[in-house]
Amino acid sequence: MPPSGPLWLHEIKHDGFRIIARKDSQRVRLYSRAGNDLTGRFPLIVAALSRLRARSIIIDGEAVACDDNGIPNFDRLRYCHHDDGVLLCAFDLLELDGGDLRREPFVTRKATLASILSKASPGILLNAHFEHDGPTVFAHTCRLGLEGIVSKRKDSPYRSGRSPDWIKSKNPASAAARREVEEDWGDRR
Repeated sequence: MPPSGPLWLHEIKHDGFRIIARKDSQRVRLYSRAGNDLTGRFPLIVAALSRLRARSIIIDGEAVACDDNGIPNFDRLRYCHHDDGVLLCAFDLLELDGGDLRREPFVTRKATLASILSKASPGILLNAHFEHDGPTVFAHTCRLGLEGIVSKRKDSPYRSGRSPDWIKSKNPASAAARREVEEDWGDRR
């Protein structure tokens, strides 16, 4: 069950690839969680990141390919090696113009990210958050057939890897959950 209360925000968990997007002067790179270079696969994200006014920036987010109804389509993302329609749903800011923001509270990082992305080109958008009751946000997310939510403590610093300050609640009926079961089942044969 997702947490609730005034210390928590809740974001939609999209069915996509986790991406660390980095701009350093004119050089832009996109990396997967495993450290694979995905820069060549997502040109729209690269173009939007290169146009941000920041001299240097590191954004944590999810690369998402949507269908005609705006619903994330993981297979499109998974099987295309170059897709100019993939967007970055940005949910955290780690560095800005040489300043390490990882120790700042999540709400501060998120507000700074929102300000930076308010004038961003198509290709990067802020992953919105909800301050409502966690179970209610999760129930609505499940009704929409989305992957789930990530509940984040407002005062938390950024940590890579698992953390009690970021709690994932997965929709068991989502395409992502079904895919995980199928892939796990395939590994056992």
